[in-house]
Amino acid sequence: MAAKDAAPAKKGKDQHVTPHPDGGWQVKGAGNSKATVRTKTKEEAVQKAKEIAKNQDSNYVPHKKDGKLQKKKY
Repeated sequence: MAAKDAAPAKKGKDQHVTPHPDGGWQVKGAGNSKATVRTKTKEEAVQKAKEIAKNQDSNYVPHKKDGKLQKKKY
């Protein structure tokens, strides 16, 4: 009998970069109610989201200033 391949590691939550209600930008895991990180600029938030997504084997999802999706997942 052939050995079964090990199950793939569980993928982490996608990291969304969105405007924070009190100003600045935030990174939130999909489905989370609280921000993981809050930054002054979108660029800083994107960098943090990329780091978190890489560590969790997930994607980051940038949003526009109005909250709508900027692009698809990365």
